[in-house]
Amino acid sequence: MVNEIDATDLHSRLSAGAELHLYDIRSEAELMRGVLPNAQHLPMHLIPLKIGEMPKHEEVILYCHSGARSYHACSYLAQQGYDNVINLRGGILDWARNGFEIVSHRR
Repeated sequence: MVNEIDATDLHSRLSAGAELHLYDIRSEAELMRGVLPNAQHLPMHLIPLKIGEMPKHEEVILYCHSGARSYHACSYLAQQGYDNVINLRGGILDWARNGFEIVSHRR
């Protein structure tokens, strides 16, 4: 079972200053269309290689374009013992549909 959050709840939490780690797992090309504010880029295919750099006991939220890839990535991380990973249901698409801010990706 993967924990999920919707765009409205995530926006509220971020606006309230919640301490969490936000990862965009899309490809470099997808990032050119914009990212959520303060998101870190971690391409999905690198998660197994970079897993040691992710905080294991702090809240981690993953997102992709529609929420499907990040759902699977959350499932993988949960299998690796990460119990605080949350999928952004609907991905950046749902975030944009709600009119929330999308910023330019900075390398």
